[in-house]
Amino acid sequence: MSGLYLAIAIVSEVIGTMNVKFSNGFTRWQPALIAVACYALSTILLSLAVKKMEVSVAYAIWCAVGTGLIAAIGVIWFKESITSMKVVSLLLIVAGVVGLNLSARGH
Repeated sequence: MSGLYLAIAIVSEVIGTMNVKFSNGFTRWQPALIAVACYALSTILLSLAVKKMEVSVAYAIWCAVGTGLIAAIGVIWFKESITSMKVVSLLLIVAGVVGLNLSARGH
């Protein structure tokens, strides 16, 4: 169940972040409210996930997957630039999360 909480927390955080962009600096109230609600839901679900998961692993997964999804959405939806440095940086984040997962399992 912790994995499901974490997955929904990630999706909620990504939706919240997209709405931060749509809120135009929190000048548009509807996306601003959606962003706040999504961040609150994400935090609640993350707190439920860490009841049964190591916080370092859960938070790393939450951050890394959210960062990767937002980076992809930025490039695809918002037409942001993609550079080799961005790709390498994202791969390093993924490598860090894999390392944390392996260390949490006692490998």
